[in-house]
Amino acid sequence: MIGRGRTLAVLAGVVVTAGVVFAGSAVADPRSPAAIRAHEEALVDGTPCSVSARSCVDLESQRAWLIDDGKVVRGPVKISSGGAGKETPVGHSLRVYRKEKDHVSQESRLPNGQPAPMPWSVFFEDGGIAFHSGSPNRSSGGCIHLEPVDAEAWFNYLQIGDQVQVVKAAEELAARKQSAAPPPTTTAAPAPAKPAPSADRSESDGGDNSGDNSGDNGGDG
Repeated sequence: MIGRGRTLAVLAGVVVTAGVVFAGSAVADPRSPAAIRAHEEALVDGTPCSVSARSCVDLESQRAWLIDDGKVVRGPVKISSGGAGKETPVGHSLRVYRKEKDHVSQESRLPNGQPAPMPWSVFFEDGGIAFHSGSPNRSSGGCIHLEPVDAEAWFNYLQIGDQVQVVKAAEELAARKQSAAPPPTTTAAPAPAKPAPSADRSESDGGDNSGDNSGDNGGDG
């Protein structure tokens, strides 16, 4: 069974609009603390996400997975993400903060002007970004479209606070290789050889030292 039967909770005072990105970039900073932590963790086999994720989305292949304790329990399944200036944001530590089975959008409208239904909505990012039932063959307004049966599975499985990772597989691989590479080593230049003292200089120094030491020692005694 995929569902864990936890009590659902809705965060009070959160106003969101499904499928619209109000701010932010679709490109994650690979040097961000969340990205660094994710890259230090092991990958889940067959996915570009780390073992701390409960759900993984790869924007490159347009696929998604559900994960339990570092193992895939559902997926990959086909998805569609945002486009045309409303790209789905990338993130390594996104969190589920709201679930609404019968959500309707106030931004997207049907041909008759009615709000578009977005059943099985699971919100995980600011701006109303959510997994929900929708055509995987059509770009979204920033959300993740899933087939109805998959959207229901995502809704039943993911709980408030669960981590979602939305990444681009090639970028993740490159970032992991870079973080795993040993730091460059520098070889110190050899110190220049000291010139051998001349015979004249050696004799002169010896005579001076002998005189200085003799005088000093005599005075101290």
